[in-house]
Amino acid sequence: MRISVIHGPNLNLLGVREPEIYGRVTLEEIDARIGELARELGLEVETCQHNSEGEIIDAIQRAGVQADGIAINPAGYTHTSVAIHDALKAVAIPAIEVHLSNILAREDWRQRSMTAPGCVGVIGGLGADSYLLAIRGLRALIEGVGA
Repeated sequence: MRISVIHGPNLNLLGVREPEIYGRVTLEEIDARIGELARELGLEVETCQHNSEGEIIDAIQRAGVQADGIAINPAGYTHTSVAIHDALKAVAIPAIEVHLSNILAREDWRQRSMTAPGCVGVIGGLGADSYLLAIRGLRALIEGVGA
């Protein structure tokens, strides 16, 4: 079973960018935790980070033919990207939207996700653990024991 983890814009700055919101964990540390969980669960996981919308769409389309599920943190594109939404809907694999912070407890404009309707679920507000829960959720869905 293969999972594609797609990190959106500015997540390469984790650890230094607004640590009061996003914490001090770096993207490299998150990817290491994802790798550890993948080994524990017997999964193959590929991670990538892109700052541009087109590269995120390309990663979604690649995952659609190379993976069984997607965990995606669209970051700032969550609130603006119909194109990422459409790409998630176009692939025939489940996706879970991930957020480090609780977007529902943030600014009004952050409380609406354009991309979530293209996903089977959303996990947020739990820091790096949001990614780990998404990986576990995708595994259950793909194996047919999830929702």
